[in-house]
Amino acid sequence: MAQVGAPLAMMGKQLLLIKAYEENSRLSSEHQELYNEIDVDFIQDDLTKILKSMQSGTIRIKDIVLSLRNFSRLDEAEYKQTQIHEGIDSSLMLLQNRLRQQTKRPEIQVIKEYGQIPSIECYASQLNQVFFNILNNAIDALEDSFYKQDLRNLSIWIYTSIKDTCIMITFSDNGIGIPKEVISKLFDPFFTTKPVGKGTGLGLSVSYQIVEKHQGKLWCESTPQEGTKFVIELPLAQNKN
Repeated sequence: MAQVGAPLAMMGKQLLLIKAYEENSRLSSEHQELYNEIDVDFIQDDLTKILKSMQSGTIRIKDIVLSLRNFSRLDEAEYKQTQIHEGIDSSLMLLQNRLRQQTKRPEIQVIKEYGQIPSIECYASQLNQVFFNILNNAIDALEDSFYKQDLRNLSIWIYTSIKDTCIMITFSDNGIGIPKEVISKLFDPFFTTKPVGKGTGLGLSVSYQIVEKHQGKLWCESTPQEGTKFVIELPLAQNKN
């Protein structure tokens, strides 16, 4: 960020110097013609926009890199104390491009209602993969709802709370929902309702196994035309016996 800000300030000073020279010195006809051709006012305005865009892009790249680092947790092969909210936020950052407004589809709104939950011991990268899979599926479902039924106000809600000795994490969407006969197959390996080539049918199956590995539970609730809810229940303390 500072590396982009420094050139911006320097360029600004150089343009001011050129303007000052033009206002206080007599230019030859040749130099005046060159000056007019350059259009310093346009360059000053355009260059400022370009450098500010670069600054914004640098910040975004930094955020993505940090999110990738938090998401992958490659250096954490064992159980470690992890804050669940960081993993969810990292997954959302990596899916930001899919959440944005598309050419024919409105932006998908994400409403987060995070409760006061403690960090827990877990395989952080594995749980992050669960969050990513569920959010990615929610986006697919909302896009499907939009194109099939022209659904507007596409939204995903994320809730976290403590219930008894467990952390509850809920992902809800307001899509067209999942038929009852399909819900019972959602976590079966290779089962998918997506077109050929779009889904492997492994995302939810793997997610279910990861949550079980953490001695937790994962289930789905859905009502046709009213949306879908995925709930993750994780114990506050792992039984290592």
